[in-house]
Amino acid sequence: MAPVSINELPENILLEVFTHVPARQLLLRCRLVCSLWRDLIDLVTLWKRKCLREGFITEDGDQPVADWKIFYFLRSLHRNLLRNPCAEEDMTSWQIDSNGGDRWKVESLPGDHGTDFPDSRVKKYFVTSFGMCLKSQLVDLKAEGYGEELLDTFRPDIVVKDWFAARADCGCTYHLRVQLASADYIVLASFEPPPVTIDQWNNAKWTEVRPHLLALHHLLLSGPRGQRNKGQPQGTEGPSSPAWSPWCPAGGWGWGGLSPAGPGSSPLQRGGHPISSLPQSGRSLLPLPTPQVSYTFSDYPPGVRHILFQHGGKDTQFWAGWYGPRVTNSSIVISPKMTRNLAPCTAQPETTEG
Repeated sequence: MAPVSINELPENILLEVFTHVPARQLLLRCRLVCSLWRDLIDLVTLWKRKCLREGFITEDGDQPVADWKIFYFLRSLHRNLLRNPCAEEDMTSWQIDSNGGDRWKVESLPGDHGTDFPDSRVKKYFVTSFGMCLKSQLVDLKAEGYGEELLDTFRPDIVVKDWFAARADCGCTYHLRVQLASADYIVLASFEPPPVTIDQWNNAKWTEVRPHLLALHHLLLSGPRGQRNKGQPQGTEGPSSPAWSPWCPAGGWGWGGLSPAGPGSSPLQRGGHPISSLPQSGRSLLPLPTPQVSYTFSDYPPGVRHILFQHGGKDTQFWAGWYGPRVTNSSIVISPKMTRNLAPCTAQPETTEG
């Protein structure tokens, strides 16, 4: 019996075979074999099948997706880009920007005058003191597998989440700052809500910060140096404002010796000014109980290569020890723009990442 060429198989069978081939091999090798394979690999049907097979969508998923191939790759890369988010490795992977009072410390849940975390897999948290404590991570998107074309052409959503809590017997103030930066560390988009203050004698419940339902600051920067219009958006305070002083660690931000530039510019350079000129509108009292909120960077400028994440705070009683805000289970996730009817993502929450 004469051998049968694989190309003589029905196209539907070939598509089924391709669903079992790793995506990168499909694009880098199989697609180059012949025009038939190229055309089949470019079909929307194949990438929808691969998404379904790997649990990225459900059987009844009907979400409109602009590019199923890109959708597949984004879902396959879907994970928490912050390392050691739940303090399982002490302070590993975190840059200490400010270590005031009795310094940062790691404690086990629920902690003194605390409550259990909603997810039982989370066992530990970071806790601040009576002086400003800030820590940060710099995410290199290229190193994490996100190519320039993917980021610049399709600009997937960048979803930021954080959890914080106070001790029941002590008030505290919580800070969060997230910035998208270019390869040269020019800030292209920023998110920084006003500091959140929780009063003494609170319920110590953990609050998830997923920031876009808050009336928050998401300021896109423009111009060749990343400057805003005329260097400063209307109604904002400059970096010289006293409201900025807690956010500027004495030694700068410490990412490879780089620190933010001064007023009217946003490229990071040696110095000791805040990373950008975002507004600070005073303290925000947190009502209890607190609704969950979420924040997503969408339609940001092309050129994003890094994500800068910083959070922390201090207590309001100025007590020796560790009475400031507790933080854990922070995350940054790159997601497709359309997320309706998706299967649950098993990557969240992440209790540890080396």
